[in-house]
Amino acid sequence: MNAQIKATCPYCGDVDLTTDDVVLHECSTAGLSYYAFVCSGCARSIRKPADTHVSTLLRTGGVKVEFWSIPQEAAEQHTGPALSVDDLLDFVIELHRTEDLAAAARRVATS
Repeated sequence: MNAQIKATCPYCGDVDLTTDDVVLHECSTAGLSYYAFVCSGCARSIRKPADTHVSTLLRTGGVKVEFWSIPQEAAEQHTGPALSVDDLLDFVIELHRTEDLAAAARRVATS
C-alpha cells in the first residue's frame, strides 16, 4: 500500500503524492540530502531539502532511497591562479591543433 504524501510545489502549491512519486536522495555529507518528485499539477521536476526529520519520515513511509556522495575532487584544495577566459580559449585552440591531448597538456603545464 502506498502512503499518501503532501508536498508543496513552488508553482502550484500543495500537491498530493504517493510513495511511488517521490525519491529520497540521501547524501553522505550532512545537509545535502533532498527529495524529488514530478509535480502532478505542472509536470515540473521539484527538489526539496530533506533534513534528518524529513528523511526519517520518507524512509518510514516507504519512499525509494538513492544514496550519493560528493566526489572527492570537490573537496580538493587548489592553489595557484584561477583559469582565465584566455587560458580556456588557448586550450580549445590547442585541442583543435593536436590529436595527442596528453602531449598538449604537458606543453601547457610546462609553459
